[in-house]
Amino acid sequence: MSNIYSFSVNSLQGEEINFADFEGQVILVVNTASKCGFTPQYEGLQKLHEDYSEKGLVIVGCPCNQFGGQEPGDASAISAGCLINYGVDFSVTEKVEVNGDNAHPLFNYLKQALPGMLGNKIKWNFTKFLIGKDGIPIKRFAPQAKPLEVEPYIQAALQ
Repeated sequence: MSNIYSFSVNSLQGEEINFADFEGQVILVVNTASKCGFTPQYEGLQKLHEDYSEKGLVIVGCPCNQFGGQEPGDASAISAGCLINYGVDFSVTEKVEVNGDNAHPLFNYLKQALPGMLGNKIKWNFTKFLIGKDGIPIKRFAPQAKPLEVEPYIQAALQ
């Protein structure tokens, strides 16, 4: 599989998010959690969304409960937390697994395309994957990388 466009995942509302719909745009995929020390990054991600969505950036947050049980809620709890606490209005998917036998195929692809320090595993919440306009993953960012640190790479990919 050479690009991200063959993947889809359901939104928190149960509607399909088809990555083929984002062809020609820059995509930032982030595994998220509501009760993580990195959760305030939602604010920075929302700022990136506001600043760059009209220029071609798509952000897709993928809630995951695999790291310390930090995303225990159901879809309505996740939605309320993102919206009420951080004003998030970028795409948020249903809860997914990012590691192990039940990992979503999207994350298996991203981990294969851009291995991290732990190889084909994601080590924690808020790992970020930047995908270029051609659907090819460009760069992986560690959980502690704040959205502001990702911004120059987004700007370059949007050129």
